[in-house]
Amino acid sequence: MQSNTSTSFNLPENSKLGLRDQICEMVSSSITSGALSSDKRLPSCRELAQQLGVSRNTVFAAYNRLIDLGLLVSRNRSGYFIASETQSVLMLNSDTKLGVEPEKNRGPSPVQFGPSGLIPVLNPLNWTSYPFPFIYNQIDPTLFPVESWRECSRLALSRTQKPAWMDDSVESDSPQLIQQLRQRLLTYRGIYAEQDEILITLGTQNALFIIGTVFSNKDKIIAIEDPGYPGAQNAFKLSGNSFVGVAVDQEGLDVSSIPENCQLVFTTPSHQFPTMVTMSESRRKQLLEASVAQDFLIIEDDYEAEMNYFDSRSRSLRSFDQNNRVIYVGSLSKTVSPGIRLGFMVAHRDIIERARTIRGVMMRHPPTIIQETVALFFRLGYYDAHLRNLQRRYKKRWQVMNHAISTHLSMLEQTQNKGGTSFWLRGPEGFNARDLADRLRDKGVLIDIGETFYLSHDTRSFRLGFAFVTMQKLEEGIIVIAEEVKQLLQ
Repeated sequence: MQSNTSTSFNLPENSKLGLRDQICEMVSSSITSGALSSDKRLPSCRELAQQLGVSRNTVFAAYNRLIDLGLLVSRNRSGYFIASETQSVLMLNSDTKLGVEPEKNRGPSPVQFGPSGLIPVLNPLNWTSYPFPFIYNQIDPTLFPVESWRECSRLALSRTQKPAWMDDSVESDSPQLIQQLRQRLLTYRGIYAEQDEILITLGTQNALFIIGTVFSNKDKIIAIEDPGYPGAQNAFKLSGNSFVGVAVDQEGLDVSSIPENCQLVFTTPSHQFPTMVTMSESRRKQLLEASVAQDFLIIEDDYEAEMNYFDSRSRSLRSFDQNNRVIYVGSLSKTVSPGIRLGFMVAHRDIIERARTIRGVMMRHPPTIIQETVALFFRLGYYDAHLRNLQRRYKKRWQVMNHAISTHLSMLEQTQNKGGTSFWLRGPEGFNARDLADRLRDKGVLIDIGETFYLSHDTRSFRLGFAFVTMQKLEEGIIVIAEEVKQLLQ
């Protein structure tokens, strides 16, 4: 009997080749496209003959021809497999530098799309193989407490009683996780919220899209920081909203530049994305006063609030809010892991109720088993210990980076910041960060190009994230960057 997981083949239509050669073409195309795994047995002659409606002798002849060509090998009593030499050649011929597969002729597209206007993430898929990946929003995997997470997963999967994650939670969230957020993360930021004022999301990006859908009002616009977070632009555009950029200075978002007729203002006050400046307390109060006077709500993305290494942490906007004007958005991507994809939003219960309904239409709820595991990670103290370790390690890297940039890249303007996991640099007139990025990629260095974050065209800035690069490589990578910057400036 044929296995349910065996490979299914179809002969090419309207081929002028004989049956044997059609089978050879079909199998070889599957090999070169990477559709066949080297450790998986190909269908036997009898199985493939039944699939294709041809004789076993025809399949046998085709397999032998592929063996003669060096594409297949026959293993005694095991069957036919891809030759190991073939797999090695395919790996060498793949575009490993860019992390993408070579272009294939897949025929004409069945549909024509216009420009989406969305901003994609352009980092190579194999960015971890670069010697100096100074790209943002990544974490050092060696700092993740695997054993602690494994213990929490084991406890969450315990069947001593019926686990909560075995039922369909409809649109509800894990009460254990909500409780841990209320008692630990939110109070840490001066936020006191009831259970019905919190919604679990699949990270900040998901939260922003839900908010954009809640407030998809064509008559009013959303004000966003410029430069700012491209993911916010994508979320608001995709949810049918119009937005306008507001300038950022050394105190954060320029409140005086917020236009009339705004329904929402999106800001990242703890560490502005991407310049990393921290919004001053006076500016925060000014923004809250403006929200009442101009009748708009504030979306506070409390990005990297935990990573302030030198001064006492600034209070969140939500902690100052006396008028239910702030929608607070947080994520566990930077402090736990990006792959876990959990975040949360805090707002007035009426907003959360509408957001919960919209989330339910999108995907019911984030996986309950992950919520339960994260709740245990908090409750057993693993999160607090992990966060202290991150703060200690990242502070050391920040100091090394700051010294290396001051020493080797003093020809560039550096935005002053008090923490976080990246630095924002800006060149003089005529400097092009895209040219720099192209040159650095050939040297094994990846950087974030600044123009990605601007609504206006600005090519002079770039960002260096250091969370993934090891301490020993930080200054070495900065020296490589400095050499290329000097050549461009000359």
